[in-house]
Amino acid sequence: MSDVDLRVGTAQPLPEPREITPGLTTGDRVFRFVAAAAAAGVVAILGLVALFLMLEAEPALKVSGFRFLTTFEWNPDGTPAHFGIAALVYGTVVIAVIALVVALPIAVGSALFVNEYAPARLGRPLVALLDLLAAVPSLIYGMWGLYYLQPHLNGPSRWLSDHLGFIPFFHTSRPVFGSSMFIAGLVVGLMVLPIIASVTREVLSQAPRVVCEAALALGGSRWGMIRSVILPFGRSGIVGAAMLGLGRALGETIAIALILAFNFRITAQILAPGGGSVAGLIANNFGEAGDLQRHALVAAGLALFVITLIVNMIARIIVNRTSQGTIEA
Repeated sequence: MSDVDLRVGTAQPLPEPREITPGLTTGDRVFRFVAAAAAAGVVAILGLVALFLMLEAEPALKVSGFRFLTTFEWNPDGTPAHFGIAALVYGTVVIAVIALVVALPIAVGSALFVNEYAPARLGRPLVALLDLLAAVPSLIYGMWGLYYLQPHLNGPSRWLSDHLGFIPFFHTSRPVFGSSMFIAGLVVGLMVLPIIASVTREVLSQAPRVVCEAALALGGSRWGMIRSVILPFGRSGIVGAAMLGLGRALGETIAIALILAFNFRITAQILAPGGGSVAGLIANNFGEAGDLQRHALVAAGLALFVITLIVNMIARIIVNRTSQGTIEA
């Protein structure tokens, strides 16, 4: 008997093909239902919040009309009463932008250092520290900014005014510093920095290491690898983290209420004392407000709700476009 005959005679029979059940299994249906119910619950809660704000804000909006968004006066005891949050919306946006300008570069640099430069024995404690800083209450940041940071920023504020005063944002009509939108923005920036850094670090850690090692093997420097591989890969995640921090900065209340000298004035002089925010207005006045003023404060909350919603929608559009550009590249 030949070797071919032996091999054929001892061959094992092929296994029968596995029967594939078409359609969804019971587990798939349960998971789909739970996921759909969770998504619908989030949308329902958001809709109920919006409905509550609109119903509670209606009496004040009937009194002020569209002037609620275009005027600067807040006089609930007048005859008639006047409510206008234009200056507060401006202050809210300015403080949030200052916070983002301060926090974003430091957060991205911190994420890159933890992922690419720090040794493992140092990287793990730094990750835990970032997560811990993100959990610190805003009241602690506000008290720290009021009693420690603000006195130490009088000198830098004066230097900016003396040397960069030709820029409208750094020009001041009087040499008095403190309780300004600049200091409030710095404190809020330090507050949102851990959130942006944590999300950015997690996104950048997902960059394909094979491609990173290939860039280094071709003779590139570590910074060249970061610039050509990691940053393009995580661009959409960085944008998303920045928008998350911006949304957090727009709604900050306690820290701004503690630091800022409240007024209803629009000014480009961010180093000068004074300013306002929508959240700070609500925190300062809600406890002692009468019926009509309470409705006006809810209307201010509705305006902040709409601004935050618009920011999130813009962020989603930017992230989607950035992701598509990364994939095409």
